Amino acid sequence: MPRTLIEPFRIKSIEPIRVTDRSERLRLLEEAHLNVFKLRAEDVLLDWLTDSGTGAMSAEQWAAIMRGDESYAGAPSFFRLQSVVREITGMQHLIPTHQGRAAERILFASLCSAGQIVPNNCHFDTTRANLEYLGVDARDLVIAEGLQPALVHPFKGNIDLDRLEALLKSDGERIPFGMLTVTNNTGGGQPVSMANIRACAKLLHAYGKPLVMDVCRFAENAMFIKLREPGYADKSPLEIAQEMFSLADAATMSAKKDGMVNIGGFIVLRHEQWLERVRQLEILWEGYPTYGGLAGRDLDALAVGLKEGLDEDYLRYRLRTAEYLGEKLDALGIGYVKPTGGHAVYIDVRTVLPHMPIEHYPAWALCNALYTEGGIRGVEVGSVMFGKRLPDGRETYHDMELVRLAFPRRMYTQSHFDYAAEVIGEVKAAAGAIRGVRIVRQPKLLRHFSADFEWV
Repeated sequence: MPRTLIEPFRIKSIEPIRVTDRSERLRLLEEAHLNVFKLRAEDVLLDWLTDSGTGAMSAEQWAAIMRGDESYAGAPSFFRLQSVVREITGMQHLIPTHQGRAAERILFASLCSAGQIVPNNCHFDTTRANLEYLGVDARDLVIAEGLQPALVHPFKGNIDLDRLEALLKSDGERIPFGMLTVTNNTGGGQPVSMANIRACAKLLHAYGKPLVMDVCRFAENAMFIKLREPGYADKSPLEIAQEMFSLADAATMSAKKDGMVNIGGFIVLRHEQWLERVRQLEILWEGYPTYGGLAGRDLDALAVGLKEGLDEDYLRYRLRTAEYLGEKLDALGIGYVKPTGGHAVYIDVRTVLPHMPIEHYPAWALCNALYTEGGIRGVEVGSVMFGKRLPDGRETYHDMELVRLAFPRRMYTQSHFDYAAEVIGEVKAAAGAIRGVRIVRQPKLLRHFSADFEWV
C-alpha cells in the first residue's frame, strides 16, 4: 500500500466555514474579554478548542438515531447500549449520564467526603473541580517523564507506583479509591501502559482500595498499547480494551470523546455495593436510570459509536493525524509534548514564548495569538486552567505551559492541518510582539471557562 495514510471515510455532508480577517478577529477577541471560550463558534476558522462532542457522526449512527425509543423507563435503546457496554467493559451495571462531568459528580458524591484524597495519574479540569467542590484533595502522581514535554517515552501517562504506595502507606485511611485517566489529557493525551494499569490495580487492591478509571479516550489508549507495548501487536483494540477494563472496579466516561457522539456519558460498576447510592443520585440529578439525561436516540447513537471508535483503521488514522502536525512543528522548531497523543497536539509554550514571565500567562497569550493571526481556537492547559488565586491574592502556577489543539473526530482534512502549521510558524516568527494577559475577573472553580482578561 502507498505510504500516505488517507482518511478512512468519505464526506457525505458539509458545513461552511466563515473566513474572517485579522482586524475582525482582534476586535472579536477583545469583545470576548480575551477569552477564546467566549467567542462565537461561527467566528472561528479551525475550532480545536476540544474534541469533546464536536466530531461528525457516521451514517450508521444517524440511522441508529431513527431507531431511538423515547420511553421514559425501560426503553429498548438503553438495552442496546447496555449490551455494547457490557461487551467492551465486562461490567454489568451501566448508569447513563448526559456527559462525563455528570458521571463524575454522581460517583464522587456517592463515595467521597471532605478531607479525603483521591490519587490519579492526572485529574483533568472537571474531574479535579468535582472532587475539590466536595473538599477532596485531588492528588496527581504521574511519572516524572510525564512532566517533561520534550522527552520521548512510550507511556508518559503512567502513574508513579512508588509515590502511590507511599501515599497509601501514609494516608490510606483517607483514600476512598484510586483513579487512572486513560489517556492522560492533562499531560498531553499520553497513554497508560497495560503493565502500569495492572500494577496500579494490584497495589490499590492490596490496600483494599478500588480502581476507578476515567476512560473517555480508552480506544486511543488501547491503540497505543497495541503499537507500543510488547505482546499486544496481534491483539485487536477491542481485546485490549476488554483487558484494560478487566483490571478496574468502576469507570466514568465522557462518551463525547471515544464514544463518537455529540452528547452522552456513563458510569459502569463491576460490583453492586455502590449501585444503590449511585442510582439514587442518578434519579435526583440526571433522570431515570434507563435514560440518565439522554434521549433514546442518543443512547442508540452511542451504542454504534462505541464500536466505531474501536475500529483499527480509524484509530491508526486518528493517531497519525496528531503525528503529522507534530512533524510539521518539528520542522518549525516548535516544541510539543512528545510523542504526540491520540486526540491532540500540545504545544510547549516555553519554546515559543521563552521571554514571557509566568505571571503573564504565556499559554493563554499564545491561544489568543493563534486566534488573532489565523482564526484557530485552541485551549490553554497551563496556569490559568490549573493554577489558583490564593486567599492572600498570590497565584499558584502549573508545572507546564501548554496549548492544546484538540481535533474533532472525522471533521478536518489534511489541508486544514497544513494551514494550521503555517499559522503556528507565523506566530512563532512574531513571538516578540505577542502580549501577555492578566486576570481581571474569575470564579472560584474552573476559572478558564469564564474568566475575563486584559492585556498586560
